[in-house]
Amino acid sequence: MYTIFLFLMSFLISIILIPILIYISHAFGLVDRPGTRKVHDVPMPFLGGVAILLSFILGVVISRPIEVEYIAIFVGGIFVVILGVIDDIFDIKPLIKFIGQILIGFVPIYYGIIIDEISLFGFSIEFGYLAIPVTIFWIISIINAINFIDGLDGLATGVSIISLLAIAVITVLQGNIFVMMICVILIGSCLGFLVYNFYPAKIFLGDNGAMLLGYILSVVSLMGFKEVTFLSLLFPIIILAVPIIDVLFAMIRRYKNRVSIVRADKHHLHHRLQFLGHSHRRSVIIIYLISSLYAISSVVLYISPEYGIITVAVILLFTTAIVVEYTSLGGNKKQPLLNLMRKIFRNNQESP
Repeated sequence: MYTIFLFLMSFLISIILIPILIYISHAFGLVDRPGTRKVHDVPMPFLGGVAILLSFILGVVISRPIEVEYIAIFVGGIFVVILGVIDDIFDIKPLIKFIGQILIGFVPIYYGIIIDEISLFGFSIEFGYLAIPVTIFWIISIINAINFIDGLDGLATGVSIISLLAIAVITVLQGNIFVMMICVILIGSCLGFLVYNFYPAKIFLGDNGAMLLGYILSVVSLMGFKEVTFLSLLFPIIILAVPIIDVLFAMIRRYKNRVSIVRADKHHLHHRLQFLGHSHRRSVIIIYLISSLYAISSVVLYISPEYGIITVAVILLFTTAIVVEYTSLGGNKKQPLLNLMRKIFRNNQESP
């Protein structure tokens, strides 16, 4: 019941805060104006991250946790939002933003949230001096993965909620109530924001909101899987598969086209779905469903690793291949798997 109370409280705080921030955004000109890469045609407030952070902090403070790790989320979250707001206003250079993200990555490390070793097939591999760069790489990767996928109303928020739900379920099974509580409070904050952010949106996440969600997801995934084994490392990767796959194929696509990997384009997963004729709302829902499949698979894998790993691996690889081929996500229009499936289906239809 207390968990439900925390969820409802953060949800209501978010619901109340957002109209105030929308008013402030318009009053001070803190809006995202239409452009060639934008899908909106009117100025939109972009202080979504501020609303989520404030409701999240209030929710956690009221819950009175005894673990000190929440301070790492607060401090890093505040710095991430400040960096994001500056970027939303002044459109800072990618290198400066990247350096800022690296510095923010040291915050959770200072509080002991770090990948220092991994257990692989019964052997323990210690990262030693590589522990810090490995941890920072993980944090920066998730921050940018969520930021990259934030291209349609409600998309990054919804995918983050689905990922948080999966982490919450697994941490409950682990008995890690603190991380579960953090996830539930953030889910409430995000759902309150999604009321105003789902298509047609009244407010955007902005870089400040997308990077905030990526930062908290990266940290809670590390906190939720402290006993790092090769298998446990797969859980957050599977849970966050949609934004990770999107950013990986964006890098591959840009490398093949001989352009900077940080150069923005309109070939992300959500762009490709719209190019194929899906509406704004339907594209978001399709990605929600794909993300839910990955999230459910991670829970199944946790419950039955001995029997589920091969089944889940086959399902995920097959699903990923279908999505990549259908959307031409990597820039390659060849569809060998889809063509094989069409051929099999056609032969079955023709057979008596």
